[in-house]
Amino acid sequence: MTATEREIKEGGPVVVVPDRMMKQRSLSHSGGFAASLETARNELASIDLEEEALISPTSSTPETPGSPVTPADIPTADSFAFAFDIDGVLIRGGRPIPEAIEAMKMLNGENEYGIKVPYIFLTNGGGKTEAERCIDLSRQLDIEVSPAQFICGHTPMREMVAKYTTVLVVGGEGEKCRQVAEGYGFRDVITPGDIIRDNAATTPFRRLTAEEHRNSRPRNYGETKIEAIFVFADSREWAGDIQIMLDLAMSKGGYIGTLSETFDEGPPIYFSHNDIVWSAAHDNVRLGMGALRKMVEMLFKDLTKGKELETIAFGKPQIGTFEFATRLLQQWRKDEHRINRPPETVYFVGDTPESDIRGTNMFNEKAKNDWYSILVKTGVYQDGTEPAYKPRTTVENVLEAVKHGIEREMTKKMKNGGGGLPLSAMAFKNLSLNGERERPGSKTPIMEVTEPNTPEGQTPEAVTPAAV
Repeated sequence: MTATEREIKEGGPVVVVPDRMMKQRSLSHSGGFAASLETARNELASIDLEEEALISPTSSTPETPGSPVTPADIPTADSFAFAFDIDGVLIRGGRPIPEAIEAMKMLNGENEYGIKVPYIFLTNGGGKTEAERCIDLSRQLDIEVSPAQFICGHTPMREMVAKYTTVLVVGGEGEKCRQVAEGYGFRDVITPGDIIRDNAATTPFRRLTAEEHRNSRPRNYGETKIEAIFVFADSREWAGDIQIMLDLAMSKGGYIGTLSETFDEGPPIYFSHNDIVWSAAHDNVRLGMGALRKMVEMLFKDLTKGKELETIAFGKPQIGTFEFATRLLQQWRKDEHRINRPPETVYFVGDTPESDIRGTNMFNEKAKNDWYSILVKTGVYQDGTEPAYKPRTTVENVLEAVKHGIEREMTKKMKNGGGGLPLSAMAFKNLSLNGERERPGSKTPIMEVTEPNTPEGQTPEAVTPAAV
């Protein structure tokens, strides 16, 4: 591995590379998509892409000519990319779905066209830093992964750092979520364990373990104003966490132990996502954070005799998650290919119609590029049922999704490129992605093909699995 857990926690850009790839990397292009996306993500903090796009709206200028796909060994496609949910698509119950490893190999160049295809991960899962999730997925799928490729449900919460000083963080294992919040920059992070240690009567049926007692931070929490509540990950102790969240929601100004007369003085509550169920190791789906959110809102209404509690959810299907992904891919494309626009098509592969497909379709209606929804049958969605939100395509598994997307792009380019594409990596090395043969030393710009968004109500495409 290229980084230790200690180095991960201390910060800095990290790319995790499986050991088997080290020799290959010495012979080929260093860094790859994972490393280049790390650079792009860092640049996002200081660049306004919308403003810059107004200045340079075209893909190339005489001063910055368009560049062909020419990294050493294997070219990288720039006109399309993939975005993946993780649980139920790539991983189930902590183990890789069998076809996931082959799908990643195909994206990393082991396909009949000899191209690498960029990809990112949009997951509602959380409770760990993006760097830690990077280590987990790298080991599970045996691929090179950068934290920059992860957009977690709680990633947007880092933007709240300047707004709130003292916050309650709920969910996750042990102190993980407190560590994530502090890593984002929150200055005063409280956990339910801190409050229970201060007043054990807060949760009559929950007693802290010895480890929880050691980790809790003593303070008089009755005198501490909690400005916001962030549910970073799924609760491990629903009863106690719901009790404390309701105590604060009904409090006077965020002081635990007080009771508002109007029930509208409590701190805002943010959830990192709204998935009611998710796909785990069990044969049937398990309750998720969206169920916890519904319980908190329902119980608040009952306890206050009709008052509505308005909470906020991030993650899919919220549009902001997809907007951030688009900005990230646009910055990568600008850095690597001098084209200041996002890829023409982003194939989003998910297993949950209510979040993955709904969010992709909603964003596609307003996006400047095409977000193409693909539903797989390896997670929440049950084959034979009618999905609440219809995907553009439904396939058996993530490998079929990747095959479908690549074949669709290659078919588009054959129709528009004049001459078609080679079917072998050997032949492909001397051609650009538009199918034209390159002269030695020539600089042939990449042909960009824009496909209009699918009109609402259009019948999803039928899929014929592609031969590899």
